[in-house]
Amino acid sequence: MNVRPGDLTSCDKEPIHIPGSIQPHGILLNVKLPAMTVAQGAGDIEGRLGIKDWLGSPVARLLGQHAVEAMVEAGKPMRGVMPPLAEESFDIAVHRYPDRLLVELEPAGSPQTTAELMPRLEAAAAAFEKASNLQALAGIAAREFRRLTCYDRVMIYRFLEDDAGTVIAEDVAEGQHSFLHHHFPASDIPAQARALYVRNLVRVIPDVSYTPAPMRAADTEGEPLDMSDCALRSVSPIHLQYLKNMGVGASASVSIVKDGMLWGLVACHHREPRDIPLDVRGACRALAAGLSRQIRAREDTDSYRERVRLRTFEDRIIDLLVRGGSLDGAVARHIGEVREMLDGDGVAVVRGGEIVCDGRCPPLADVKALAAWLTGRSDATVQATRALPEDAPVSARGRPLASGLLSMTLARSDPWMVIWFRSEEREVVNWAGNPHKQEATQGGVLTPRASFEAWSETVHGRSRRWTIPETEAAERLAGAVKNLWQTRRIQDLNKELMALVEQKETLARQREFLLGEVNHRVQNSLQLVSSFLGMQARETPDESAKGVIEEARRRIAAVSLVHRRLYTSEQIRTVDTARYVDELLDEMVASIGPEWATQLSRDLEPVLIANDRAISLGLILTELVINANKYAYDGRPGPLAVTISEHANTLRLTVADRGRGRGDARKGFGSRMLEAMVTQLGGTLEFHDNGPGTRAVLNVPMSGKT
Repeated sequence: MNVRPGDLTSCDKEPIHIPGSIQPHGILLNVKLPAMTVAQGAGDIEGRLGIKDWLGSPVARLLGQHAVEAMVEAGKPMRGVMPPLAEESFDIAVHRYPDRLLVELEPAGSPQTTAELMPRLEAAAAAFEKASNLQALAGIAAREFRRLTCYDRVMIYRFLEDDAGTVIAEDVAEGQHSFLHHHFPASDIPAQARALYVRNLVRVIPDVSYTPAPMRAADTEGEPLDMSDCALRSVSPIHLQYLKNMGVGASASVSIVKDGMLWGLVACHHREPRDIPLDVRGACRALAAGLSRQIRAREDTDSYRERVRLRTFEDRIIDLLVRGGSLDGAVARHIGEVREMLDGDGVAVVRGGEIVCDGRCPPLADVKALAAWLTGRSDATVQATRALPEDAPVSARGRPLASGLLSMTLARSDPWMVIWFRSEEREVVNWAGNPHKQEATQGGVLTPRASFEAWSETVHGRSRRWTIPETEAAERLAGAVKNLWQTRRIQDLNKELMALVEQKETLARQREFLLGEVNHRVQNSLQLVSSFLGMQARETPDESAKGVIEEARRRIAAVSLVHRRLYTSEQIRTVDTARYVDELLDEMVASIGPEWATQLSRDLEPVLIANDRAISLGLILTELVINANKYAYDGRPGPLAVTISEHANTLRLTVADRGRGRGDARKGFGSRMLEAMVTQLGGTLEFHDNGPGTRAVLNVPMSGKT
């Protein structure tokens, strides 16, 4: 896109990356890949390269085969290349893209060897190392860049938070106007220009009065050629007029990029046209990288020192709060230390309807209104501003005392927050021209700023800045206070819990005593019944009657064992069936004969079951073992397997023998009792052929009505 000098449009909307022209001191070739033919060109190609019919020609015809091979293989700048038909040598830079090469040719300057430049760069780096602070570093940088470029004025220009800029250091020739400490509005360097400064680290305008050389021959794709990476890219007419209005004949800029962001510029001005050779540009780029590292190191050091100071305050305040009584009272007693930590002119602690202040604070009504405003404004724990917005609920009396605010919200329900205040700090800002003055227009088209006379402005309603380490410290302090508050709450709850535990232990001891008494009496009663049955069995001559009495004793033993389990267990509502069945089988073995011990196999899973259901389970197991003893083996020992497992919230008890089989169903007392117990448990009892013998399978729900 060709831009005529009169086509001055709004700076922030101008497509400066596609100007459609170049600065005429060089030549630009748009080379198509893979054909390596010239599709577009700008500059005096015919006169300086000696070829008139260059369009569509192989680039080797214009520059020579050796130069093209080196250009394609290395992709690095080439110095002092003499094209075949030219009468002068060029420095060549190549920018590679997927479908093209952009080749820039500039007149070869007087080469400065590495031996000449390296000592100057090393001396500058050593000077950077010795700088005591950022301001001293910037002053040294201005001096070293001017020594390297030989421009009349070199400024170290730093971007501010609002994208405006200020000259923090300067080195000027005698008789030059100074812009030191002057501010420039953000509109002087619009956003798209700042983006290109990150992409092109060195930008040179040898003569601000040049006439642009347009691109010739349209791109086959129909899109304007993107020249973002080109050093020869033509400059915005607005910027050129801007420089002329400053009395500048030549300009150069070197980007200071820190952590991928544009920190500032080394801005160079000269009264007369002046170029910078390619070697010196490379040296400027290297020197700017060293400056960027030094800036980062000093900012990191300052930030580290600030963080250490704040950490010390944090530890001290937390220690004071820990040693205090109630947390609210501790904060109120040490509010002075809290204010001092973040260098506040005043601080207010808001807890519910109570407000405690220290230092210079706005009226209590303003503090209360600000607390409500902050709570509804954001969910963030920490909020900070150095310039309260116009809609902030602060009275005219309170505004000078609360121009800066940092809040730390500890709880929103009460609310509970700490608010630091910083008073208004009036600042006199020197501008290079009035930034608020409307630019003049010609025929409705914007013209660049014409006046750079010093203009002072007093800024109201702002305080000292809150630093990143300060906001981080507030975040950490909020977390520490919340943790301390939670710890206090836990301690209080622990005290309540300990009281409940003591009550529970007392009740447990009472329960243990009562259970002991009940168990003792039940055990005595069961033992008495068992003894009576034993005496009855001994005095009964009828063997079948003795067997019946012995079965009754075993049933009583099953009930007695549950009672013992209840008494010795910490669980008063459940019984471990594995342990219970294991002990019950031991007692039955002792009763029916020790020779059964080698015949009995057990596979018992630890399944918990309600104690009232355990009694019925024990009686069923006892009955099944008695049946196996009587009917499978006629009272003689034989293999018997007892298994307990859990399946889908169902307890399964299996008793399997290898005897003669179940035979005809019997409906004696034992069988009727089995049916009653199974029904009471809500389960099922099935008998299967065990090949040989019988396998009895009992399935019982883990819980149910008894």
